[in-house]
Amino acid sequence: MFTTVEAAAISMLPQKWQKPANADKMESLIRQAAALGPDVIVTVEGALEGYVVYDVIEGRRTADDMLAIAEPLDGPYVRRFRDLAKSLEVCLCFGFAELVDAEIYNTVVFIDHTGELCGTYRKSQFAEGTHPSWHFNRIGKKLRAFDTPFGRAGMLICNDRWNPLIARAIVLDGAQVLYIPTFGNRSKAQNQAVVARARENGVPIVQANVGQNLIVNKGEIAAYQRGYDRITLARVEIPAAASTAAARAAEREYLRQQGPEMARRYRETMAKLRRADSA
Repeated sequence: MFTTVEAAAISMLPQKWQKPANADKMESLIRQAAALGPDVIVTVEGALEGYVVYDVIEGRRTADDMLAIAEPLDGPYVRRFRDLAKSLEVCLCFGFAELVDAEIYNTVVFIDHTGELCGTYRKSQFAEGTHPSWHFNRIGKKLRAFDTPFGRAGMLICNDRWNPLIARAIVLDGAQVLYIPTFGNRSKAQNQAVVARARENGVPIVQANVGQNLIVNKGEIAAYQRGYDRITLARVEIPAAASTAAARAAEREYLRQQGPEMARRYRETMAKLRRADSA
């Protein structure tokens, strides 16, 4: 009924506008994490450029600066990490500023252990809002699951976690696990929100935040760690996709367990009655 996957989250602290240095740091941390044997490694939102949108909004840098640091899905840094995933034989999930026809999206990608780009997701809910005149912070319009070596998966980004409908739509599209790269809030409330999304949807969640990692399995916190550039490991149980065959398999396993379990309960009941009679 479940597929066991070893997951790693990396609470990387990227430096704003320092894309080459961030890529080198991310590769180093990924290599360290891969040596621990996970199946999938997740790191943060804006890992490549350092989540620079507030510098643009607040006037410290220009929108053209952000255009210059963004890259398309077939850009050199994405290709670099596709090659890394293939060489390490591990799945990778991370965020970056994506360039699409002179517009910029806050995007995360999932790369499988062969270097194939399995899925992408564009952030759809911004804490800072957006405006039609901005060619950055464009809103993602699709909430979709995608196929991975471990079944169907979905991704959210940071502020998306506060909206139950985003996670629900992706799970209804078939996601059996959610990955959340984020750069921001590390409050108790955000932890509670992530746990709530896991419990509402019956799926595990692997979140990598800047300065905090959180992994939820079967509705409970499986691993939690604070601090920058930390590698956090946990085993997650990805539920089987809903189907008649999976339902009958669960039914058979339940019935198989009932024989020994009912016998044990009967023995306990009779032992209580004997003790009561002898009292």
